[in-house]
Amino acid sequence: MNPLPGPGLYVHFPWCVKKCPYCDFNSHPLAGELDQKGYIEALTGDFAANAGELRFATAFLGGGTPSLFSAAAIRALLDRVRPRLAEDVEITMEANPGAVEHEAFGAYRQAGVNRLSIGAQSFSAAMLARLGRIHGPDETERAVAEARAGGFDNINLDLMYGLPEQSPDDALADLERAVALEPDHLSWYQLTIEPKTAFARHPPPTPNEDAIAAMETTGRALLEKAGYRRYEISAYARPGAECRHNLVYWTFGDYLGIGAGAAGKRRRGGKTVRTSKPRQPRLYLENPGAMSQAPVPNRELPGEFMMNALRLVEGVERQAFTDRCGLPWSAVAPTWARTTALGLTEPNRIRATAFGLRHLDRLVQFFL
Repeated sequence: MNPLPGPGLYVHFPWCVKKCPYCDFNSHPLAGELDQKGYIEALTGDFAANAGELRFATAFLGGGTPSLFSAAAIRALLDRVRPRLAEDVEITMEANPGAVEHEAFGAYRQAGVNRLSIGAQSFSAAMLARLGRIHGPDETERAVAEARAGGFDNINLDLMYGLPEQSPDDALADLERAVALEPDHLSWYQLTIEPKTAFARHPPPTPNEDAIAAMETTGRALLEKAGYRRYEISAYARPGAECRHNLVYWTFGDYLGIGAGAAGKRRRGGKTVRTSKPRQPRLYLENPGAMSQAPVPNRELPGEFMMNALRLVEGVERQAFTDRCGLPWSAVAPTWARTTALGLTEPNRIRATAFGLRHLDRLVQFFL
């Protein structure tokens, strides 16, 4: 695995059919007809104004629900940005299983998408209803079969645990059904109640800490036995199927964000700069090329770097900290010595111990 991948391109599609109660992403329920051509033109103008001379190793089409856009619209976008994409670029598109939201997956494969991320979330009809999802378990299974038939040989399933009223047996059953579909990658993460979501306003009954711990222990054992290697705190992959785009984030790499509400980060002139776009689609469409920029103070860089890099099970070399932040190792050496003495980190590599991974939030706090 290349420890310093990138740069990456993130493209945000802000519309969805229905806002899920746990979702804190910049997504807006679609009202009326979607102006696909207008938004694709805005994205390509945004890209032309801000990509500069970068050549992108990965591209990720996220949302919202990108599969609300036709394969022809996705092809039009990729055709415009392709001169700036690496020859072996990884192009991921998020999709929901519901048939009302996409055309045949094979059409997206022909349009240039070569990695598909399907939002399963659960294989229990009751759990899906509690999460406000509009698809059922069978639709996820059909979506995976259709994607395989359409030529996708790199498929991720998003799956959550710690769901409202979920038992450890329920969580294990979800994983068993997911593994039976033989995805190349699994993003398996705990439901968190985020501020300003419907779940934050009306919190559902969620499992206690002992139940969560049981889910994690049995789930990780099942995934390991099935041939999935945990390479990030909530990501599991078959050999060679790690998500290259997410590795850009986790190694604190550069990425350009285009689209309504998209964020980006770039190292420029010795400074790390965060970028952002207007969240409201209407405001974004008025001036797609506009981009807010905010330098990250040097004192904040160690925390931001560690918040990402320590998620990786294998971690990264110490040199990555200097390469990504422009700071000497001495900037974090005293704190690193302290976390190592506490058994949270390893002495000679930017890597959390097994104990540190279990207490990652606590570990990161040392650097913030």
